[in-house]
Amino acid sequence: MRICIIGCGAIGSLFGAHLSRLDDVEVWAYDPNQAHVDAINQHGLRLTGLADIVGPVKARSDAAAIPACDFGIIAAKTLHTRPAIEATAHLFKNGAVCSVQNGVGSEEILAEYVPRVILGTTFPAGHMTAPGVVNQDTGGKTWIGPFAPKPATMAEVEQLAEAINRSGMICLPMTDARGALWTKLIFNSASNAMGALTRLPHGIACEQVWPVMLALAEEGMAVAKALGITLDGDPVALLEYGKKVAYRHKPSMLQDVLAQRATEIDALNGGIARIGREIGVPTPLNEAMTVMIKGLEFSWTLKD
Repeated sequence: MRICIIGCGAIGSLFGAHLSRLDDVEVWAYDPNQAHVDAINQHGLRLTGLADIVGPVKARSDAAAIPACDFGIIAAKTLHTRPAIEATAHLFKNGAVCSVQNGVGSEEILAEYVPRVILGTTFPAGHMTAPGVVNQDTGGKTWIGPFAPKPATMAEVEQLAEAINRSGMICLPMTDARGALWTKLIFNSASNAMGALTRLPHGIACEQVWPVMLALAEEGMAVAKALGITLDGDPVALLEYGKKVAYRHKPSMLQDVLAQRATEIDALNGGIARIGREIGVPTPLNEAMTVMIKGLEFSWTLKD
């Protein structure tokens, strides 16, 4: 089996390093960060923290140098989904691409370019500490299933899940993974937005701004209910559990804000707000968070 990790940042690296330990899986990675690519090719892809792995991943910044693949796992930031799949779609003429990205909307983009799509969501988290090195901050499960408008076969979903499980991660193949995706979407809409605005790690944010985090989650749950989606878990309970296991973890959006990078707000709070407008469910707080994060991003362009 040949798998290409599309976007080998923190999350992509977790999958790539684990999968590359399997004798029957050949792992390639596409990433535009040349320093990261060079370090992986020279020293292997290294995980620290919860994992201690050096994986023999073949990384490239030019997708033309990657052979055809059976599966793709796209972990690029949601705002980079289109350029990432435009560069790599030719690798999957006979394959399936699985998104493990945050938020909503990426699968629809993938379906424009590849024949079969797998919807997914994942809870492990980490951060890059140096080119070729990623610290795994937290563990957790991954859920994957066919993306209904352009689905991969259930056999493909199960084949990819089986490889991920053998690699040391936990992956649940499902006929409908929307409940898992929305559970994490709602979790992220509360944790990421408030972390980004307050600069607080997850657990401390839960202590300091809990009423707002709770209200954001409740809006998301109302949208999911109106869509007829049965959540895979309780997002509020997950927020509280995260306080215990990820007390000082900086959510990905906070990491982006601290580095003054564009955030995934459109796919998280913005996605909930957009769908809420489409189906007539009010989401004023998610709307406000989207506007405020956008304003914060704009502030970086101003000169003193």
